[in-house]
Amino acid sequence: MKFVATIGDRAERVEVTGAHGRYRLMIESEVWEVDARLTAQGIYSLLIDGVSYVADVTARDGACVVGVADETYVIQVEEATRYLIRTKAGAAAGAGPQTLTAPLPGKITHVAVEAGDTVAAGDTLLVIEAMKMENELRARAPGTVAEVRVQPGQAVNAGDVLVVIT
Repeated sequence: MKFVATIGDRAERVEVTGAHGRYRLMIESEVWEVDARLTAQGIYSLLIDGVSYVADVTARDGACVVGVADETYVIQVEEATRYLIRTKAGAAAGAGPQTLTAPLPGKITHVAVEAGDTVAAGDTLLVIEAMKMENELRARAPGTVAEVRVQPGQAVNAGDVLVVIT
């Protein structure tokens, strides 16, 4: 599976393969062989490239808090597609027209606006189904909807213009 792990303002692509306690992690371009075993509630024994670690893992506000030795990391882990949609979708903010484009191929399931509507930052513009997930695409800045170029049921490709806001 492909994920994005965010620590602070740094996001790293992570691909995990394997099962039953034996995993291969590719973090950006580095590869790690990991043997991971749950030893008690929230406590993992890790063997990473021959070095043993004990990790204390808890959930807090939608993130994983991981304690290893004397260090603590707060890690937000998202499925890679969800991360892409969350960070790349939405109308570009700033002066002038804003253009909402499809972050990846999908199908429009709902259009919440029409030409002439006034929108605020964060308002839902439409919903796109991509990779079996429905995702709301929202305005990143206030404005007036100038064009809606899609309708429910329509298939779109990555980069297709969906909505233009002035």
